[in-house]
Amino acid sequence: MTTQTPVLRLENIVKTFPGVRALDGVSLTILPGEVHALMGENGAGKSTLMKVLGGIHQPDEGRIIVNEQPVVMAGPLDAKAKGIVFIHQELSLAEELSVAENIYLGELPKKRFGLVDWAKLYARTNTILEKLKVGFDAKARVGDLSIANQQMVEIARALTVDAKAVIFDEPTASLTDAEKSVLFEVIADLQAQGVGIAYISHRMEEIFRITDRISVLRDGQYQGTVNTAETDEEGVTQMMIGRKLDLSRAEHGHDLGEVALEVRGLSCGKLFQDVSFELRSGEVLGFYGLVGAGRTEIAETLFGLRDPTAGTIHLNGEEVRIASPSDAIARGISLVPEDRKTQGLVLGMNCRDNMTLPQIDDLKAGPFIAEGSEIAIFDQYRDKLDIRTAGWKQAAGNLSGGNQQKIVIGKWLSMHPSVLIVDEPTRGIDVGSKSEIHNLIRALAAQGYAVIVISSEMPEVLHVSDRIVAMYSGRIMRTFTSDEVTEDNLIQAISGLTPGQAA
Repeated sequence: MTTQTPVLRLENIVKTFPGVRALDGVSLTILPGEVHALMGENGAGKSTLMKVLGGIHQPDEGRIIVNEQPVVMAGPLDAKAKGIVFIHQELSLAEELSVAENIYLGELPKKRFGLVDWAKLYARTNTILEKLKVGFDAKARVGDLSIANQQMVEIARALTVDAKAVIFDEPTASLTDAEKSVLFEVIADLQAQGVGIAYISHRMEEIFRITDRISVLRDGQYQGTVNTAETDEEGVTQMMIGRKLDLSRAEHGHDLGEVALEVRGLSCGKLFQDVSFELRSGEVLGFYGLVGAGRTEIAETLFGLRDPTAGTIHLNGEEVRIASPSDAIARGISLVPEDRKTQGLVLGMNCRDNMTLPQIDDLKAGPFIAEGSEIAIFDQYRDKLDIRTAGWKQAAGNLSGGNQQKIVIGKWLSMHPSVLIVDEPTRGIDVGSKSEIHNLIRALAAQGYAVIVISSEMPEVLHVSDRIVAMYSGRIMRTFTSDEVTEDNLIQAISGLTPGQAA
């Protein structure tokens, strides 16, 4: 990291919305060649600060200074022209266009008479894609790419500009470990060129791996900046939420019930093979493995979204066939999906309607929906799950990530399932809300629910699970009790090593 003149300064930024002071005198300095983390709980003001920097919101007070020159950001294109580039968590791509057209949208190279110079466009794009080591080329249609590859297209946009500062907002949320490594190499290259990086993420391991300094916001106020090498996760967490978190391993203080779910020899083509396990009432069974190990596909099969090619499923001792999600719901299986925003919620719909959506037919009084019953259900689970919302009329899309996840969980709890499957329970959720979701999962097990948790975060699966199923390439390698599992033997198992090979 260098001590040169800052490439970007935000000084005493104030932004007020009706009834809310979203930013209260926030300052931030980005130096050339540094990776500077911006952290805080959902609702702390990070997004609002970035929208002020990008010209989406104008500050009520304060200044933005780029290369020691005060500037006014008139909008995102103006910010880009001034050398401030944003890599957003939410994808903003035109799916029908090619990768090249998306990357250079609005800046397509032209020949005579205003015609697009396609050869130059594709050549420029492929040069950038080579740096990112992706498996697609400039002519690929964006809509045909995976979410992870679409995220790489977003990142490629940053490499087309002579950037002074690049803002990364949760850039690894959809990336595999290999793709993360490539991203970190790109960030290191930008650093070497003297570009300042602002890095917004909830993933502590990334923060401590790649950043030089950490600034923290809480409730719209600046809490301070620390050198990454001089602090630890506990110190940052206390700055973020003002309290310590219990990150110890889970210990259940209740007796487990009967076997609620038994899976025998379940297969689904090449996605996973010969999967067998038991899940008892009152137990949290964690599934852990690398991307492509088959964890989510097992959940989708249990929920009726995929047809198994072999094996049987038993609920409470009875063999059942689950041909659709309706079958699963009717038999007491619920799924909180991996992507709550596209699969778990209707973001433009209010909180009450989201929570009661699966049981809308049961809430009808004649041809009409019994609104009082809907509100009663919402109120019950808002209180039970401590969902922080202005009221049932608030759109789900306006809630924080943690409260959105609670809405999805509440939706399924209101159906009184016996088996609850939660896929990536805290993806994109801040550390304080993560702790609440973890405590909620443990509390549900204590109430007798049989819970499956699928997670790509080792600390999470270690913290919440009574037993952990380690998967590799569509197969179960080992099942660990909480007493015998260690980080080392878990990593060995998900890497495909048997105990004998590991030794």
